[in-house]
Amino acid sequence: RGCSEEAIEFFFQMQLEGIKPDKITFVSILNACISLEMLTLGKQAHAYIIDGGVEMDEDVGHALVNMYRRCESIEDARQIFDKMPERNAFLWTAIITAYAQHGQGKEALQLFQQMQEEGVNPDKVTFVTILDACAGLSSRGQGKLCHAYIVESGMDCDVDVGNALVNMYSKCGSIQDACWVFNQMPVWDVVSWNSMIAGYAQ
Repeated sequence: RGCSEEAIEFFFQMQLEGIKPDKITFVSILNACISLEMLTLGKQAHAYIIDGGVEMDEDVGHALVNMYRRCESIEDARQIFDKMPERNAFLWTAIITAYAQHGQGKEALQLFQQMQEEGVNPDKVTFVTILDACAGLSSRGQGKLCHAYIVESGMDCDVDVGNALVNMYSKCGSIQDACWVFNQMPVWDVVSWNSMIAGYAQ
């Protein structure tokens, strides 16, 4: 929780002093709401943003989507996402993660496809998240397509992405593919080894 409660206290004191919050204030407060899992306060901050005419740019949109995601209000997160005029990789990853972490892998995959169609390049976190969604769905076909995209983007040498690939192939019952990815990785960590051991053990 860090000093999130103190941050909120200063936020209220700021308003009592008649100082108008700006974009940076709201991004910080929404992060504090995530730390404290305070959906009600997050919704209040959202209302302040609308009423105060704060620009709904990608930073504010990302903070709102993340807050609603972490407070398990996926519908609200999606509404914010859909209304954003511009959406960068961070915003796409936040909404994809929202669905993937709540067992809605098919929706996460559809969003990932839409992200590509709109010409937004996924980052490492996007790839790890979508591979986890493929693993959850036991969708080796979708996982292989994602793997090809990862190789094309040059992220196949990243240890976290490699681990996600090994995990995906293992959970999809393709231990041979998992072993191939493992052997191609330039470095291994404990997650790499655990993924292989779990793959052979299941």
